[in-house]
Amino acid sequence: MAHTKLLWTGRFSQPLSEIALRFSSSIELDKEMYREDILGSIAHVEMLASAKILTAAEARRIRTALNAIGTEIENDKLALTWDKEDIHTAVEQRLTQKIGALGGKLHTARSRNDQVALDERLYLRGAIRELQKLIVQLQRVLLYKAEKNFSTIMPGYTHMQRAQPVLLSHHLLAYAGMFERDFERLNDVYKRINKMPLGSAALAGTSFAIDRASVAKKLGFDGIVENSMDAVSDRDYLIEYIAACSITMMHLSRFAEELVLWSSQEFAFARTDDAYTTGSSIMPQKKNPDMAELVRGKAGRVFGDLVNLLTTMKGLPLAYNRDMQEDKVPMFGTTATTRQCLFIFSHILVHTQFDAKRFEEELKNDFLTATELADFLVKKGMAFRDAHAATGKVVAFCIQHQRSMADLTLDELQKFSDKFDVSSQALLDPRHSIENKKSAGSTSSQEVKKQIVHWMRILKARKV
Repeated sequence: MAHTKLLWTGRFSQPLSEIALRFSSSIELDKEMYREDILGSIAHVEMLASAKILTAAEARRIRTALNAIGTEIENDKLALTWDKEDIHTAVEQRLTQKIGALGGKLHTARSRNDQVALDERLYLRGAIRELQKLIVQLQRVLLYKAEKNFSTIMPGYTHMQRAQPVLLSHHLLAYAGMFERDFERLNDVYKRINKMPLGSAALAGTSFAIDRASVAKKLGFDGIVENSMDAVSDRDYLIEYIAACSITMMHLSRFAEELVLWSSQEFAFARTDDAYTTGSSIMPQKKNPDMAELVRGKAGRVFGDLVNLLTTMKGLPLAYNRDMQEDKVPMFGTTATTRQCLFIFSHILVHTQFDAKRFEEELKNDFLTATELADFLVKKGMAFRDAHAATGKVVAFCIQHQRSMADLTLDELQKFSDKFDVSSQALLDPRHSIENKKSAGSTSSQEVKKQIVHWMRILKARKV
């Protein structure tokens, strides 16, 4: 099978075998970047005309044909099959079919090495902005739920053991902060992605007097990648992008894990609507939190993509190596998975209700206000370590006698320290414990209201 239309066959006496071409073809993946490929090609050809490397008429014909090819692909009128090798080859082949030998001038002063790096950076810019929109959408749902459930108190946990009472709103807004850092990380990645590699050619630059800066400006880049070898031989921008997505997926997975736990009969803190749960094929009574479980499970895909690309790049000498073609699977996979999970999780959360009564029931069954007693003793002049030990003895007494701290009389409390007085018993109420918090960013209603106002201001002003 001959492949005379491939871009590099001039020095070869034998055509590439069909087996080798099928194995090495990347078009099934990189065709997703056809818009970016055509956009970059149009900017390139306009620069070639400005530099007098092409005439204005030639550039105009090429640009018109490229736009037409984009429309053909958009409308499924151009078959992007495996024998085209990659999206760059497919576009150039079709261009030559449409305008003849002039189409071959498009590739002047560039290589597929800098072309694919450009396409990826253009693609990632759009992917980042899309993911940021979904993060903001999720933050708005969190803010809505925090406002709606403002009066709900719950046991806060450490080591999966009940620790201290907190407002449910405080718990939810903790995730708003995590996703905010995810948003900011993507902004940071964007800055490093937004440098243009085109014009670096294969690795050494080009002998044509091209204007890389003008192309960068036309395509909305902040500047160029200064070193031509660096421009074509690294994928650290993509690794950093997947790393940022991995952290976002980790946050989603943690939240999903809580919803799975909270929807169990053992916890019964949360109920997700039937539309976002599934049943069992054998057990009629089951209602499973499958959507949350799938979000938790899909995090592993993105983590795997990160390791995949790090492993691909770790042993490559400069400059470009064909191994780097394998970057498409983790790039597209990470983007699709993160996008899907952010989108579905907002919907899961909207359709999840929290049970205030169940939360409060659990507050009665443990010693969540013990720290309040210890702090009370400290305020009375006792060293914190001594106060901690005295309060620990109160807890041990209650466990031994199957009592709750709220049931203890003042006389019983004073057996552990004469510094306890009638006001100390009020500290055992969970709501009093919450309102007694004074530090900025704490779980007191006053501080949580400040957090809500903070997020309202940020999310109202946010434009992505």
